[in-house]
Amino acid sequence: MNDLTNLPDPSRLIHGLRDTGYDFNTAAADIVDNSIAAEAQNVNIRIDLHADGRKFVLFGDDGKGMDEAGLFAAMRYGAPARTNLQSLGKFGLGLKTASSSICLRFTLISRNNPDAPLSKLAWDLEHVQTENRWEMLKEPITKSEEQDFDELCGETGTLLIWSKCDRMLSKSYTEPAGTAERKAVTSRVKKLREHLALVFHRFLDHAETRYRNVRISVDGEAVSHWNPFYPQRSLQALPEGARVFEIELEDGSIEQATMNAWLLPHAKEMTNEENERYAKISSRGQGFYIYREGRLIHYGGWLGVFRSDDPHYSLLRVEFDFGHKLDDAFRVDVKKSRILFDPALEEALKERLASVHREADQRYRRKKKQLSADLTIDHSGANNSIAGAKFTKKPSVESVDPAAQEAVVSNNRGAGIRIHVPVQGNVDPASVYVEAVTDITSGRLWEPALRSTGTSGFSTGVRLNKHHDFYQKIYLKAAASGYAVEGMDLLLWAFSAAEQNNTDHELQPIFEDIRQEISGNLEKLLRDTPLPTETELDELSGDTAVDP
Repeated sequence: MNDLTNLPDPSRLIHGLRDTGYDFNTAAADIVDNSIAAEAQNVNIRIDLHADGRKFVLFGDDGKGMDEAGLFAAMRYGAPARTNLQSLGKFGLGLKTASSSICLRFTLISRNNPDAPLSKLAWDLEHVQTENRWEMLKEPITKSEEQDFDELCGETGTLLIWSKCDRMLSKSYTEPAGTAERKAVTSRVKKLREHLALVFHRFLDHAETRYRNVRISVDGEAVSHWNPFYPQRSLQALPEGARVFEIELEDGSIEQATMNAWLLPHAKEMTNEENERYAKISSRGQGFYIYREGRLIHYGGWLGVFRSDDPHYSLLRVEFDFGHKLDDAFRVDVKKSRILFDPALEEALKERLASVHREADQRYRRKKKQLSADLTIDHSGANNSIAGAKFTKKPSVESVDPAAQEAVVSNNRGAGIRIHVPVQGNVDPASVYVEAVTDITSGRLWEPALRSTGTSGFSTGVRLNKHHDFYQKIYLKAAASGYAVEGMDLLLWAFSAAEQNNTDHELQPIFEDIRQEISGNLEKLLRDTPLPTETELDELSGDTAVDP
Protein backbone atom coordinates (compact mmCIF):
# COMPACT_ATOMS: atom_id res chain seq x y z
CA MET A 1 0.00 0.00 0.00
CA ASN A 2 2.47 2.61 -1.20
CA ASP A 3 -0.31 4.80 -2.63
CA LEU A 4 -2.46 6.00 0.26
CA THR A 5 -4.80 8.01 -1.93
CA ASN A 6 -8.31 6.97 -0.89
CA LEU A 7 -10.88 8.68 -3.09
CA PRO A 8 -14.51 8.77 -1.86
CA ASP A 9 -17.11 6.71 -3.65
CA PRO A 10 -18.69 9.20 -6.10
CA SER A 11 -22.24 7.86 -5.99
CA ARG A 12 -22.45 7.53 -2.22
CA LEU A 13 -20.80 10.87 -1.44
CA ILE A 14 -22.66 13.01 -3.96
CA HIS A 15 -25.96 11.64 -2.69
CA GLY A 16 -24.83 11.88 0.92
CA LEU A 17 -24.10 15.58 0.48
CA ARG A 18 -27.79 16.12 -0.25
CA ASP A 19 -28.48 15.80 3.46
CA THR A 20 -26.41 18.67 4.87
CA GLY A 21 -29.42 20.33 6.50
CA TYR A 22 -30.67 22.74 3.85
CA ASP A 23 -34.33 23.46 3.34
CA PHE A 24 -35.67 25.16 0.22
CA ASN A 25 -35.34 28.69 1.63
CA THR A 26 -31.81 28.30 3.02
CA ALA A 27 -30.69 26.62 -0.22
CA ALA A 28 -32.08 29.47 -2.32
CA ALA A 29 -30.44 32.05 -0.04
CA ASP A 30 -27.08 30.32 -0.52
CA ILE A 31 -27.43 30.73 -4.29
CA VAL A 32 -28.25 34.42 -3.85
CA ASP A 33 -25.04 34.71 -1.80
CA ASN A 34 -23.07 33.69 -4.89
CA SER A 35 -24.84 36.30 -6.99
CA ILE A 36 -24.06 39.05 -4.50
CA ALA A 37 -20.46 37.85 -4.33
CA ALA A 38 -20.34 38.17 -8.13
CA GLU A 39 -21.32 41.85 -7.72
CA ALA A 40 -24.75 41.39 -9.27
CA GLN A 41 -27.13 44.32 -9.13
CA ASN A 42 -30.17 42.19 -9.98
CA VAL A 43 -31.01 38.65 -8.94
CA ASN A 44 -34.06 37.10 -10.59
CA ILE A 45 -35.62 33.85 -9.39
CA ARG A 46 -38.32 31.99 -11.28
CA ILE A 47 -40.19 28.87 -10.19
CA ASP A 48 -41.92 26.88 -12.94
CA LEU A 49 -44.44 24.07 -12.51
CA HIS A 50 -45.05 22.24 -15.78
CA ALA A 51 -48.29 20.53 -16.70
CA ASP A 52 -46.75 17.09 -16.15
CA GLY A 53 -45.68 18.00 -12.59
CA ARG A 54 -42.02 18.69 -13.35
CA LYS A 55 -40.64 21.59 -11.33
CA PHE A 56 -37.80 23.94 -12.22
CA VAL A 57 -36.15 26.72 -10.23
CA LEU A 58 -34.07 29.26 -12.13
CA PHE A 59 -31.64 31.79 -10.61
CA GLY A 60 -30.32 34.48 -12.91
CA ASP A 61 -28.01 37.39 -12.06
CA ASP A 62 -26.26 40.17 -13.95
CA GLY A 63 -22.99 39.77 -12.07
CA LYS A 64 -19.48 39.41 -13.44
CA GLY A 65 -20.12 36.00 -14.90
CA MET A 66 -17.51 33.35 -15.71
CA ASP A 67 -15.61 31.99 -18.65
CA GLU A 68 -15.34 28.26 -19.28
CA ALA A 69 -12.44 27.77 -16.87
CA GLY A 70 -14.17 29.75 -14.16
CA LEU A 71 -17.34 27.76 -14.67
CA PHE A 72 -15.45 24.49 -14.32
CA ALA A 73 -13.85 25.69 -11.07
CA ALA A 74 -17.17 26.90 -9.66
CA MET A 75 -18.76 23.48 -10.26
CA ARG A 76 -15.95 21.69 -8.41
CA TYR A 77 -16.90 20.39 -4.97
CA GLY A 78 -14.62 22.47 -2.76
CA ALA A 79 -14.13 25.25 -5.30
CA PRO A 80 -11.02 27.47 -4.95
CA ALA A 81 -11.20 30.16 -2.29
CA ARG A 82 -12.46 33.52 -3.48
CA THR A 83 -9.93 36.30 -3.72
CA ASN A 84 -12.31 38.56 -1.79
CA LEU A 85 -12.47 36.96 1.66
CA GLN A 86 -15.39 39.21 2.59
CA SER A 87 -17.50 37.41 0.03
CA LEU A 88 -20.70 35.82 1.22
CA GLY A 89 -19.45 32.55 -0.29
CA LYS A 90 -17.19 30.70 2.14
CA PHE A 91 -16.44 26.98 1.70
CA GLY A 92 -16.73 26.44 -2.05
CA LEU A 93 -19.56 23.97 -1.41
CA GLY A 94 -22.68 26.12 -1.22
CA LEU A 95 -23.64 26.05 -4.91
CA LYS A 96 -23.37 22.27 -5.08
CA THR A 97 -24.74 21.21 -1.69
CA ALA A 98 -27.56 23.76 -1.75
CA SER A 99 -28.59 22.72 -5.26
CA SER A 100 -28.40 18.98 -4.74
CA SER A 101 -30.38 19.26 -1.50
CA ILE A 102 -33.39 20.24 -3.65
CA CYS A 103 -32.82 18.66 -7.05
CA LEU A 104 -31.07 15.74 -8.78
CA ARG A 105 -29.73 17.87 -11.63
CA PHE A 106 -28.38 21.42 -11.64
CA THR A 107 -27.04 23.28 -14.63
CA LEU A 108 -24.80 26.36 -14.60
CA ILE A 109 -24.66 28.69 -17.63
CA SER A 110 -22.49 31.81 -17.64
CA ARG A 111 -20.43 34.34 -19.55
CA ASN A 112 -18.37 37.34 -18.48
CA ASN A 113 -18.29 39.14 -21.82
CA PRO A 114 -21.29 40.08 -23.98
CA ASP A 115 -19.40 38.97 -27.09
CA ALA A 116 -18.39 35.58 -25.67
CA PRO A 117 -20.44 32.43 -26.15
CA LEU A 118 -22.35 31.01 -23.19
CA SER A 119 -20.59 28.27 -21.23
CA LYS A 120 -22.58 25.43 -19.70
CA LEU A 121 -21.92 22.53 -17.31
CA ALA A 122 -24.24 20.32 -15.29
CA TRP A 123 -24.14 17.88 -12.44
CA ASP A 124 -26.64 15.03 -12.74
CA LEU A 125 -26.66 12.88 -9.63
CA GLU A 126 -28.28 9.96 -11.45
CA HIS A 127 -25.54 10.08 -14.08
CA VAL A 128 -22.85 10.06 -11.36
CA GLN A 129 -24.58 7.10 -9.74
CA THR A 130 -24.79 5.18 -13.01
CA GLU A 131 -21.19 5.85 -14.04
CA ASN A 132 -19.86 5.97 -10.47
CA ARG A 133 -17.48 8.74 -11.52
CA TRP A 134 -17.16 12.43 -10.66
CA GLU A 135 -18.21 13.31 -14.17
CA MET A 136 -20.11 16.45 -15.12
CA LEU A 137 -22.19 16.83 -18.27
CA LYS A 138 -21.27 19.25 -21.06
CA GLU A 139 -24.28 19.57 -23.33
CA PRO A 140 -25.31 22.06 -26.03
CA ILE A 141 -27.19 25.13 -24.88
CA THR A 142 -30.83 24.96 -25.88
CA LYS A 143 -32.87 27.76 -27.36
CA SER A 144 -34.97 27.81 -24.19
CA GLU A 145 -31.85 28.24 -22.03
CA GLU A 146 -30.66 31.13 -24.20
CA GLN A 147 -34.03 32.83 -23.74
CA ASP A 148 -33.95 32.23 -19.99
CA PHE A 149 -30.44 33.73 -19.81
CA ASP A 150 -31.54 36.83 -21.72
CA GLU A 151 -34.62 37.23 -19.52
CA LEU A 152 -33.05 36.60 -16.10
CA CYS A 153 -29.43 37.70 -16.60
CA GLY A 154 -28.98 40.06 -19.54
CA GLU A 155 -25.74 40.38 -21.46
CA THR A 156 -23.44 38.92 -18.77
CA GLY A 157 -23.97 37.00 -15.61
CA THR A 158 -24.84 33.51 -14.45
CA LEU A 159 -27.93 31.32 -14.77
CA LEU A 160 -28.46 28.34 -12.48
CA ILE A 161 -31.22 25.87 -13.29
CA TRP A 162 -32.52 23.30 -10.80
CA SER A 163 -34.32 20.43 -12.51
CA LYS A 164 -35.55 17.03 -11.34
CA CYS A 165 -36.66 18.89 -8.19
CA ASP A 166 -37.63 15.89 -6.09
CA ARG A 167 -37.24 17.77 -2.78
CA MET A 168 -38.75 21.13 -3.58
CA LEU A 169 -42.06 20.22 -1.92
CA SER A 170 -42.54 18.17 1.22
CA LYS A 171 -44.60 15.46 -0.48
CA SER A 172 -45.62 14.02 -3.84
CA TYR A 173 -49.01 14.74 -5.33
CA THR A 174 -51.23 12.17 -7.02
CA GLU A 175 -52.47 14.76 -9.53
CA PRO A 176 -49.40 16.37 -11.15
CA ALA A 177 -49.75 20.15 -11.38
CA GLY A 178 -53.23 19.84 -9.91
CA THR A 179 -54.90 22.32 -7.60
CA ALA A 180 -53.16 20.99 -4.48
CA GLU A 181 -49.68 21.04 -6.01
CA ARG A 182 -50.15 24.51 -7.52
CA LYS A 183 -51.28 25.75 -4.12
CA ALA A 184 -48.19 24.22 -2.50
CA VAL A 185 -45.89 25.90 -5.04
CA THR A 186 -47.63 29.25 -4.48
CA SER A 187 -47.10 28.87 -0.73
CA ARG A 188 -43.43 27.99 -1.33
CA VAL A 189 -42.96 31.15 -3.41
CA LYS A 190 -44.59 33.32 -0.74
CA LYS A 191 -42.39 31.90 2.03
CA LEU A 192 -39.29 32.29 -0.12
CA ARG A 193 -40.01 36.00 -0.61
CA GLU A 194 -40.44 36.43 3.14
CA HIS A 195 -37.19 34.58 3.85
CA LEU A 196 -35.15 36.60 1.36
CA ALA A 197 -36.75 39.84 2.61
CA LEU A 198 -35.33 39.09 6.06
CA VAL A 199 -31.99 37.44 5.27
CA PHE A 200 -30.89 40.11 2.76
CA HIS A 201 -32.78 43.08 4.19
CA ARG A 202 -29.64 45.21 4.48
CA PHE A 203 -28.86 44.71 0.80
CA LEU A 204 -32.48 45.31 -0.25
CA ASP A 205 -32.99 48.48 1.79
CA HIS A 206 -31.99 51.50 -0.30
CA ALA A 207 -31.75 53.59 2.88
CA GLU A 208 -29.03 51.26 4.18
CA THR A 209 -25.65 52.74 3.27
CA ARG A 210 -23.30 50.16 4.77
CA TYR A 211 -23.89 47.55 2.06
CA ARG A 212 -24.26 47.52 -1.68
CA ASN A 213 -27.88 47.57 -2.79
CA VAL A 214 -29.22 44.56 -4.68
CA ARG A 215 -32.60 44.00 -6.29
CA ILE A 216 -34.07 40.51 -5.85
CA SER A 217 -37.25 39.38 -7.58
CA VAL A 218 -39.21 36.14 -7.37
CA ASP A 219 -41.51 35.33 -10.29
CA GLY A 220 -41.22 38.90 -11.48
CA GLU A 221 -42.20 40.49 -8.15
CA ALA A 222 -39.54 42.53 -6.36
CA VAL A 223 -38.71 41.41 -2.82
CA SER A 224 -39.16 44.23 -0.30
CA HIS A 225 -36.84 44.32 2.68
CA TRP A 226 -38.11 43.49 6.16
CA ASN A 227 -36.07 44.87 9.05
CA PRO A 228 -36.81 42.71 12.12
CA PHE A 229 -35.90 45.52 14.53
CA TYR A 230 -38.57 47.95 13.31
CA PRO A 231 -36.29 50.93 14.11
CA GLN A 232 -39.07 53.46 13.46
CA ARG A 233 -40.85 52.41 16.64
CA SER A 234 -38.30 50.43 18.67
CA LEU A 235 -35.87 51.51 21.37
CA GLN A 236 -32.13 50.82 21.24
CA ALA A 237 -31.65 49.64 24.79
CA LEU A 238 -27.88 49.13 25.11
CA PRO A 239 -25.55 52.00 26.06
CA GLU A 240 -22.79 52.80 23.59
CA GLY A 241 -20.10 51.25 25.78
CA ALA A 242 -21.81 47.85 25.81
CA ARG A 243 -22.16 47.48 22.05
CA VAL A 244 -18.64 46.35 21.10
CA PHE A 245 -16.94 43.01 21.84
CA GLU A 246 -13.22 42.53 21.35
CA ILE A 247 -12.44 38.91 20.51
CA GLU A 248 -8.93 37.50 20.51
CA LEU A 249 -8.13 35.03 17.73
CA GLU A 250 -5.73 32.11 17.94
CA ASP A 251 -2.93 34.16 16.36
CA GLY A 252 -3.29 36.81 19.08
CA SER A 253 -4.96 39.40 16.85
CA ILE A 254 -8.06 41.22 18.00
CA GLU A 255 -11.28 41.51 15.99
CA GLN A 256 -14.48 43.28 16.93
CA ALA A 257 -18.09 42.17 16.91
CA THR A 258 -20.91 44.62 17.58
CA MET A 259 -24.29 44.26 19.23
CA ASN A 260 -27.48 46.30 19.51
CA ALA A 261 -30.50 45.36 21.63
CA TRP A 262 -33.90 46.49 20.39
CA LEU A 263 -37.04 46.70 22.54
CA LEU A 264 -40.06 46.56 20.26
CA PRO A 265 -43.46 48.07 21.05
CA HIS A 266 -46.08 45.67 22.37
CA ALA A 267 -48.37 44.19 19.72
CA LYS A 268 -51.34 45.88 21.37
CA GLU A 269 -49.68 49.29 20.96
CA MET A 270 -49.82 48.88 17.18
CA THR A 271 -52.52 48.33 14.63
CA ASN A 272 -52.90 44.78 13.34
CA GLU A 273 -51.55 45.87 9.96
CA GLU A 274 -48.53 47.55 11.56
CA ASN A 275 -47.70 44.46 13.59
CA GLU A 276 -48.21 41.98 10.75
CA ARG A 277 -46.24 44.05 8.25
CA TYR A 278 -43.42 45.62 10.27
CA ALA A 279 -42.97 44.17 13.77
CA LYS A 280 -44.36 40.62 13.58
CA ILE A 281 -44.25 40.16 17.35
CA SER A 282 -44.11 36.50 18.40
CA SER A 283 -42.27 34.38 20.93
CA ARG A 284 -40.38 32.71 18.03
CA GLY A 285 -39.07 36.11 16.94
CA GLN A 286 -37.25 36.92 20.18
CA GLY A 287 -33.53 36.49 20.57
CA PHE A 288 -30.39 36.87 18.48
CA TYR A 289 -30.21 37.99 14.87
CA ILE A 290 -26.68 37.17 13.76
CA TYR A 291 -25.11 38.88 10.73
CA ARG A 292 -21.97 37.84 8.89
CA GLU A 293 -20.76 40.56 6.52
CA GLY A 294 -24.24 42.08 6.60
CA ARG A 295 -26.03 38.86 5.66
CA LEU A 296 -28.35 37.37 8.28
CA ILE A 297 -27.19 33.84 9.05
CA HIS A 298 -29.25 33.07 12.17
CA TYR A 299 -32.42 34.50 13.64
CA GLY A 300 -34.58 33.81 16.68
CA GLY A 301 -33.74 32.02 19.91
CA TRP A 302 -31.14 32.78 22.54
CA LEU A 303 -28.43 30.23 21.59
CA GLY A 304 -28.15 29.02 25.17
CA VAL A 305 -27.63 32.49 26.66
CA PHE A 306 -31.24 32.67 27.92
CA ARG A 307 -34.26 30.41 27.69
CA SER A 308 -35.91 30.61 24.29
CA ASP A 309 -39.38 29.32 25.25
CA ASP A 310 -40.57 32.19 27.46
CA PRO A 311 -43.00 34.53 25.66
CA HIS A 312 -42.32 37.34 28.16
CA TYR A 313 -39.20 38.28 26.19
CA SER A 314 -40.86 38.44 22.77
CA LEU A 315 -40.29 42.22 22.61
CA LEU A 316 -36.48 41.84 22.67
CA ARG A 317 -34.38 41.26 19.55
CA VAL A 318 -30.60 41.47 19.60
CA GLU A 319 -28.64 42.48 16.51
CA PHE A 320 -25.18 40.86 16.47
CA ASP A 321 -22.64 41.62 13.71
CA PHE A 322 -19.29 40.12 12.82
CA GLY A 323 -16.99 39.93 9.81
CA HIS A 324 -15.40 37.00 7.97
CA LYS A 325 -12.27 37.06 10.13
CA LEU A 326 -14.34 35.74 13.03
CA ASP A 327 -15.73 32.77 11.09
CA ASP A 328 -13.52 30.29 12.91
CA ALA A 329 -14.15 31.87 16.28
CA PHE A 330 -17.91 31.44 15.81
CA ARG A 331 -17.64 28.12 13.96
CA VAL A 332 -19.84 29.15 11.05
CA ASP A 333 -21.32 26.09 9.32
CA VAL A 334 -21.41 25.29 5.59
CA LYS A 335 -24.92 26.69 5.18
CA LYS A 336 -23.91 29.89 6.97
CA SER A 337 -27.08 29.43 9.01
CA ARG A 338 -25.64 28.61 12.43
CA ILE A 339 -22.95 29.83 14.78
CA LEU A 340 -21.74 28.72 18.18
CA PHE A 341 -20.78 31.08 21.00
CA ASP A 342 -17.66 30.41 23.02
CA PRO A 343 -18.60 29.86 26.72
CA ALA A 344 -16.72 33.00 27.76
CA LEU A 345 -18.56 35.08 25.15
CA GLU A 346 -21.82 33.47 26.23
CA GLU A 347 -21.24 34.68 29.78
CA ALA A 348 -20.30 38.17 28.58
CA LEU A 349 -23.47 38.34 26.48
CA LYS A 350 -25.58 37.25 29.42
CA GLU A 351 -24.02 39.90 31.64
CA ARG A 352 -24.40 42.77 29.15
CA LEU A 353 -27.94 41.82 28.21
CA ALA A 354 -29.21 41.06 31.73
CA SER A 355 -30.78 44.45 32.40
CA VAL A 356 -32.29 44.69 28.91
CA HIS A 357 -33.63 41.15 29.25
CA ARG A 358 -35.35 42.11 32.52
CA GLU A 359 -36.75 45.30 30.99
CA ALA A 360 -38.23 43.32 28.09
CA ASP A 361 -39.96 41.05 30.59
CA GLN A 362 -41.27 43.98 32.63
CA ARG A 363 -42.40 45.87 29.53
CA TYR A 364 -44.25 42.81 28.27
CA ARG A 365 -45.86 42.15 31.63
CA ARG A 366 -46.78 45.81 32.23
CA LYS A 367 -48.56 46.02 28.93
CA LYS A 368 -50.17 42.64 29.32
CA LYS A 369 -51.34 43.47 32.83
CA GLN A 370 -52.82 46.70 31.54
CA LEU A 371 -54.60 44.81 28.79
CA SER A 372 -55.95 42.38 31.37
CA ALA A 373 -56.98 45.23 33.64
CA ASP A 374 -58.93 46.80 30.79
CA LEU A 375 -61.26 43.79 30.76
CA THR A 376 -64.28 43.96 33.05
CA ILE A 377 -65.49 40.70 34.55
CA ASP A 378 -69.16 40.46 35.39
CA HIS A 379 -69.46 40.40 39.20
CA SER A 380 -73.24 40.77 39.25
CA GLY A 381 -73.79 37.22 40.49
CA ALA A 382 -72.02 37.92 43.76
CA ASN A 383 -73.68 41.33 44.13
CA ASN A 384 -77.10 39.78 43.72
CA SER A 385 -76.33 36.98 46.18
CA ILE A 386 -75.06 39.40 48.84
CA ALA A 387 -78.02 41.73 48.35
CA GLY A 388 -80.38 38.81 48.87
CA ALA A 389 -78.68 37.51 52.04
CA LYS A 390 -80.33 39.41 54.92
CA PHE A 391 -78.62 37.88 57.93
CA THR A 392 -74.92 37.98 57.17
CA LYS A 393 -72.72 39.20 60.00
CA LYS A 394 -71.25 42.61 59.25
CA PRO A 395 -70.84 45.91 61.13
CA SER A 396 -73.64 48.40 61.62
CA VAL A 397 -72.59 51.77 60.21
CA GLU A 398 -73.40 54.71 62.50
CA SER A 399 -71.84 57.50 60.41
CA VAL A 400 -69.37 58.08 57.60
CA ASP A 401 -66.95 60.84 56.65
CA PRO A 402 -66.19 60.50 52.92
CA ALA A 403 -63.70 63.39 52.96
CA ALA A 404 -61.59 61.75 55.68
CA GLN A 405 -62.34 58.22 54.44
CA GLU A 406 -63.43 57.23 57.93
CA ALA A 407 -66.52 55.70 59.50
CA VAL A 408 -67.96 54.98 62.93
CA VAL A 409 -69.39 51.48 63.27
CA SER A 410 -70.80 49.10 65.83
CA ASN A 411 -69.34 45.61 65.61
CA ASN A 412 -68.16 42.72 67.78
CA ARG A 413 -65.63 45.06 69.42
CA GLY A 414 -68.38 47.40 70.66
CA ALA A 415 -70.18 50.61 69.66
CA GLY A 416 -68.63 53.84 68.35
CA ILE A 417 -65.63 52.10 66.76
CA ARG A 418 -63.84 54.50 64.40
CA ILE A 419 -62.13 52.86 61.41
CA HIS A 420 -60.20 54.20 58.45
CA VAL A 421 -61.76 52.70 55.32
CA PRO A 422 -62.66 53.64 51.74
CA VAL A 423 -66.07 55.30 51.88
CA GLN A 424 -67.83 55.45 48.53
CA GLY A 425 -71.29 56.80 47.80
CA ASN A 426 -73.44 56.89 44.67
CA VAL A 427 -72.06 53.54 43.55
CA ASP A 428 -73.58 51.68 40.62
CA PRO A 429 -76.14 49.28 42.17
CA ALA A 430 -74.76 46.43 40.06
CA SER A 431 -71.39 46.65 41.83
CA VAL A 432 -72.20 48.04 45.25
CA TYR A 433 -70.93 44.96 47.12
CA VAL A 434 -68.17 43.69 44.82
CA GLU A 435 -66.21 45.76 42.31
CA ALA A 436 -62.87 45.28 40.54
CA VAL A 437 -60.83 48.50 40.41
CA THR A 438 -57.46 49.76 39.16
CA ASP A 439 -56.63 52.32 41.86
CA ILE A 440 -55.39 50.00 44.62
CA THR A 441 -51.68 50.77 44.92
CA SER A 442 -50.88 48.81 48.08
CA GLY A 443 -50.31 45.56 46.19
CA ARG A 444 -53.12 43.83 48.10
CA LEU A 445 -55.59 41.63 46.27
CA TRP A 446 -58.59 43.12 48.02
CA GLU A 447 -59.65 45.73 50.54
CA PRO A 448 -62.87 46.15 52.53
CA ALA A 449 -64.91 49.29 51.89
CA LEU A 450 -68.16 50.90 52.94
CA ARG A 451 -70.33 51.55 49.90
CA SER A 452 -73.78 52.85 49.09
CA THR A 453 -75.90 53.50 46.02
CA GLY A 454 -76.66 56.95 47.46
CA THR A 455 -75.38 59.15 50.28
CA SER A 456 -76.62 56.99 53.15
CA GLY A 457 -77.23 53.33 53.92
CA PHE A 458 -73.56 52.36 53.70
CA SER A 459 -72.75 48.68 53.96
CA THR A 460 -69.74 46.38 53.63
CA GLY A 461 -68.30 46.05 50.15
CA VAL A 462 -65.07 44.62 48.74
CA ARG A 463 -62.79 46.23 46.16
CA LEU A 464 -60.70 43.81 44.07
CA ASN A 465 -57.32 44.81 42.65
CA LYS A 466 -57.36 44.27 38.87
CA HIS A 467 -53.56 44.52 38.75
CA HIS A 468 -52.95 41.68 41.21
CA ASP A 469 -51.69 38.40 39.73
CA PHE A 470 -54.50 36.44 41.34
CA TYR A 471 -57.09 38.57 39.59
CA GLN A 472 -55.26 38.45 36.25
CA LYS A 473 -54.18 34.81 36.30
CA ILE A 474 -57.09 33.19 38.13
CA TYR A 475 -60.10 35.48 37.92
CA LEU A 476 -59.72 36.21 34.21
CA LYS A 477 -59.28 32.55 33.29
CA ALA A 478 -62.32 31.68 35.44
CA ALA A 479 -64.43 34.34 33.75
CA ALA A 480 -66.04 31.81 31.42
CA SER A 481 -67.56 30.14 34.49
CA GLY A 482 -69.86 32.50 36.34
CA TYR A 483 -69.99 30.26 39.42
CA ALA A 484 -66.18 30.26 39.76
CA VAL A 485 -66.06 34.07 39.73
CA GLU A 486 -69.04 34.34 42.06
CA GLY A 487 -67.48 31.88 44.51
CA MET A 488 -64.24 33.87 44.75
CA ASP A 489 -66.19 37.12 45.04
CA LEU A 490 -68.29 35.77 47.92
CA LEU A 491 -65.21 34.46 49.73
CA LEU A 492 -63.40 37.80 49.61
CA TRP A 493 -66.55 39.71 50.55
CA ALA A 494 -66.95 37.40 53.55
CA PHE A 495 -63.35 38.11 54.59
CA SER A 496 -64.04 41.84 54.29
CA ALA A 497 -67.23 41.64 56.33
CA ALA A 498 -65.48 39.59 59.02
CA GLU A 499 -62.62 42.09 59.18
CA GLN A 500 -64.93 45.08 59.54
CA ASN A 501 -67.01 43.24 62.14
CA ASN A 502 -64.03 42.41 64.32
CA THR A 503 -61.72 45.39 64.06
CA ASP A 504 -61.01 48.57 65.93
CA HIS A 505 -58.34 51.27 65.82
CA GLU A 506 -55.69 48.94 67.30
CA LEU A 507 -56.59 45.80 65.35
CA GLN A 508 -57.01 47.43 61.97
CA PRO A 509 -53.24 47.45 61.15
CA ILE A 510 -53.08 43.75 61.98
CA PHE A 511 -55.87 42.93 59.55
CA GLU A 512 -54.12 45.05 56.93
CA ASP A 513 -50.89 43.15 57.51
CA ILE A 514 -52.74 39.85 57.11
CA ARG A 515 -54.22 40.98 53.80
CA GLN A 516 -50.77 42.15 52.69
CA GLU A 517 -49.22 38.80 53.62
CA ILE A 518 -51.93 36.78 51.88
CA SER A 519 -51.64 38.93 48.78
CA GLY A 520 -47.86 38.56 48.74
CA ASN A 521 -48.03 34.80 49.17
CA LEU A 522 -50.49 34.54 46.30
CA GLU A 523 -48.10 36.52 44.08
CA LYS A 524 -45.30 34.08 44.94
CA LEU A 525 -47.48 31.02 44.43
CA LEU A 526 -48.52 32.29 41.01
CA ARG A 527 -45.08 33.41 39.88
CA ASP A 528 -44.77 30.61 37.32
CA THR A 529 -48.41 30.71 36.29
CA PRO A 530 -48.68 32.47 32.94
CA LEU A 531 -50.83 35.50 32.31
CA PRO A 532 -53.63 34.92 29.82
CA THR A 533 -52.32 34.79 26.27
CA GLU A 534 -53.31 37.46 23.78
CA THR A 535 -55.63 34.90 22.18
CA GLU A 536 -57.26 34.22 25.53
CA LEU A 537 -57.59 37.96 26.18
CA ASP A 538 -59.24 38.40 22.81
CA GLU A 539 -61.62 35.55 23.60
CA LEU A 540 -62.34 36.96 27.05
CA SER A 541 -63.13 40.37 25.63
CA GLY A 542 -65.99 38.79 23.69
CA ASP A 543 -66.96 36.12 26.22
CA THR A 544 -70.45 36.17 27.64
CA ALA A 545 -68.99 36.07 31.14
CA VAL A 546 -67.17 39.33 30.51
CA ASP A 547 -68.96 42.63 30.42
CA PRO A 548 -67.76 44.42 27.21
